[in-house]
Amino acid sequence: MSARKVERESAARHPRETPDLFGHRETETALLDAYRSGRIPHAWLIGGPQGIGKATLAYRMARFVLAFRNPKSSQVQQAPTLRVDPADPVARQVAAGAHGGLLVLERGLNDRGVMRTVITVDETRETIAFFGSTAAAEGWRVCIVDTVDELNPNAANALLKILEEPPQQSLFLLVSHAPSRVLPTILSRCRKLLLRPLETDDVVRAAAAATDIEADDPALAEAAAASEGSIGRALSLLGGDALKLQQRTAALLATLPSVDPRELHALGEALGTSDRVALAAFIDGIDRWIAERLHADEANANQNLPRLARLAEVWEKIVRAARDTETYNLERKPLVFSVFSMLADATR
Repeated sequence: MSARKVERESAARHPRETPDLFGHRETETALLDAYRSGRIPHAWLIGGPQGIGKATLAYRMARFVLAFRNPKSSQVQQAPTLRVDPADPVARQVAAGAHGGLLVLERGLNDRGVMRTVITVDETRETIAFFGSTAAAEGWRVCIVDTVDELNPNAANALLKILEEPPQQSLFLLVSHAPSRVLPTILSRCRKLLLRPLETDDVVRAAAAATDIEADDPALAEAAAASEGSIGRALSLLGGDALKLQQRTAALLATLPSVDPRELHALGEALGTSDRVALAAFIDGIDRWIAERLHADEANANQNLPRLARLAEVWEKIVRAARDTETYNLERKPLVFSVFSMLADATR
């Protein structure tokens, strides 16, 4: 990985540190209006494609509620957006992960210091102590789940129990890349906000703000144009190599169900051995290809139901395999062959 790519990847700010939201004005307004009405639903599912600002919106809402605890106050009633000044004590505490009124459920490290592939039931049970604690900040308590897709079955059931009987002044913000796969009983207890991919100009502005890259950087413009509305995808494509790798992956996907072993070998070599950006670009290309196929088949869902089911099952296997490859730093080439073998079988 080039020094420029390393600098760009490491410079991207975490959503908890990102004060501004690009695009999604309607969904932000929906959250703001619900809060100042004094009758805000206790649980929200914020869904949409990966990398478009869902977690940024969740943290933005959490900061606002924790900074302005009275929904009927003049600050809330007159607020044009959910923005909180980064210098505000609440904003600083949230950015540091140190606010007593905010709990974030996300994948953590196991006993060996390796990132888990799921959010565990023990981590999810922290919500019970969190919402029952008198030591937490007075007023609202907010739980962000980033992402609900990564809850294992027991963790999902543990979350469901507290959603069924929510404590007073509790707010759950569940981020999901695939809302249709979330446990139906969880979905039924959430108000849904579905975010759309961003306009290219918004991607440029958001990626520039996240990395301190100049907005007129030609590489940023190229990455944003190829990002399909995803800030995360644009960031992964910065530097050029990841963009070329996605194009190479797309060319091979276009030949399915036929596959050329020599091209697969070459693609596996291009992924390297420990380049997280390259692996993300490869999986992202597969994700887009499968999403396009599923969307195309939805028009005739009754006729194409077996195909839809095969592709959905294959995608879940690919996601698990990719997580294992990244978590345990496994060879990339076997993953490439496995992915294309599964896709070839599913498309025959």
